[in-house]
Amino acid sequence: MLDADLARLYGVEVRALNQAVKRNGQRFPNDFAFRLTADEVAGLKSQSVISNRSTHGGARRALPMAFTEHGVAMLSSVLNSERAIAVNIEIMRAFVQMRRVLMANADLAKRLSLLESEMARHAGELGQHKAETVRALKAVFETLKSLARQPTEAETRSAPVGFELR
Repeated sequence: MLDADLARLYGVEVRALNQAVKRNGQRFPNDFAFRLTADEVAGLKSQSVISNRSTHGGARRALPMAFTEHGVAMLSSVLNSERAIAVNIEIMRAFVQMRRVLMANADLAKRLSLLESEMARHAGELGQHKAETVRALKAVFETLKSLARQPTEAETRSAPVGFELR
């Protein structure tokens, strides 16, 4: 997202947002925020994504900043508007909830593993006429394990970017 859009989202002026980023530069590595090049800005203008004039009716002195998902979240911790504080609180709550879900998934994965090993141990007792049932149960276990496993980094990167304000 661009700095002007985020400034509106967080209820601050663009210059205040950029000043906060500058003062907290160590919190915004290149994979969190970066300044667009003149060619990139020209490309955005030609696609009508941003106007030819700034929101104040004049030209900007500096090229706009662009923020990744991580940069948007970090902004909520360095800005001091009511909305930024509310967003930061919701992000922290989301992380706590995510940790709870991951812990529950880890417990589920451990239980599935124990259940699967018990089933394998008793498979011989079921006999040949139950082979189809054993295959079906194995398929169920594989499906459950795939649902309980942690997502890979590539899977998390392909998730939608951003957050929803309520």
